[in-house]
Amino acid sequence: MDAIRTYLDAHKHSHLDALKEILRVPSVSTSPEHAGDVQALAEHLRNHLESIGLKKATVHSTPGHPIVTAEWLHAPDAPTVLIYGHYDVQPADPLELWETPPFEPTQKGDRLYARGASDDKGQSFIHVCALEAWLATEQRLPVNVKILLEGEEEIGSPNLVPFLEENKVWCACDTVLVSDTAMFGKNQPSITVGLRGLAYLEVHVEGPTRDLHSGVYGGAAPNPATILNDMLSQCIDLKTGKILIPGFYDEVIELTKAEQVAVHALPFSMDTYTKSIGIEEVVGEPEYTVHERVSSRPTFDVNGLWGGYQGEGAKTVLPAKAGAKVSMRLVPNQDPQSTADKFNSFIHSIAPPSVRVNVINHHGGSPVVMDLTSDPIQKAAQAFKEVYQTEVFFTREGGSIPIIADFKRVLGVDSVLMGFGLNEDGLHSPNESFSIEDFYRGREVSARFLAHMASDGTEN
Repeated sequence: MDAIRTYLDAHKHSHLDALKEILRVPSVSTSPEHAGDVQALAEHLRNHLESIGLKKATVHSTPGHPIVTAEWLHAPDAPTVLIYGHYDVQPADPLELWETPPFEPTQKGDRLYARGASDDKGQSFIHVCALEAWLATEQRLPVNVKILLEGEEEIGSPNLVPFLEENKVWCACDTVLVSDTAMFGKNQPSITVGLRGLAYLEVHVEGPTRDLHSGVYGGAAPNPATILNDMLSQCIDLKTGKILIPGFYDEVIELTKAEQVAVHALPFSMDTYTKSIGIEEVVGEPEYTVHERVSSRPTFDVNGLWGGYQGEGAKTVLPAKAGAKVSMRLVPNQDPQSTADKFNSFIHSIAPPSVRVNVINHHGGSPVVMDLTSDPIQKAAQAFKEVYQTEVFFTREGGSIPIIADFKRVLGVDSVLMGFGLNEDGLHSPNESFSIEDFYRGREVSARFLAHMASDGTEN
């Protein structure tokens, strides 16, 4: 590893500059006006992968945004690692809350600020840098590698599963390497061995045919905004944190004793946690720890709510329509479609006859749990430990990466979730950032992981 480490150190500034170039492209997958930017970035990534020595770098058209692939398959006796990442990003809104331009990467101290800096351009580009170092110094890779970068992760990956199924032979591998998660804390690496699933829906409530004068009609005409709020409040008991949708917990599997011990062993400061997000106290199920609530318990959340007048000053109206976006995080054994159906049935059952209700099921993903004793995960932990010089935690994460369950279902392999982000990175929020130090260290972790995957964990 000496030559690779020397190469990475000598090229750290050029690697950071290359990342900045990628971050400048507003590849917002949910916005039609940015479709050209997503396409342009796909072409740029294809060219970059080819320039570092990977073979068959290709941009694949889909009904939506492109998928980029590349490969290096010249290690016949070694395993194959499929490296997955996504190059699309969330919208930057609200723009007024950004302290620096979201698509002009800006260094402040040891952090790089830009939309996508951590999620997921910065993290996925770490592996590209590691591959470059191997090929530049050794003219080979220690294992076979396939690269799969998609441009639709932030909108539920609608075209990735069909791509996997249609290209199952090419996608075949021994493990999938993904960096789209967070470490447990600064200088405390961790490997995620569980992810919650997701059911994401939208509710529309309609009443009168037009907005009405609240003085003339108030007290007789139904108010969709008030009714929607009442319906949503019946979905969860805020005092106990219990979700009240009938049958919601039927498939929920509780943590085993061993898993509970592992969770309780993680260091945690309630004071640090509450101060980090500016709250006075936590909410949720009091019989579960904060770690359990945010990683291994299901949730019900309103992600957006609208209806009626939103401008400055007063306007006394009864809105004709109201709506909400709702997400439910799911734990092992819960099915996203079944959960969405239960929500749909419950919302319609409690809706008064004075309004019309429509529920849209946007997308979902299944929860997943990996075996932390598996060989690839243990080798990832070894690589982390060698670079960070500390023990590695194994954690579950509250977020969802639906494609991880699809990798298991379609390809029959588990994933290694080697995250380099931090919770302070501000994913999906204004002022998203990524630790430059972890970007640099991550390149060596990735390079070492590939070496350990080659055989028995010894360096090549």
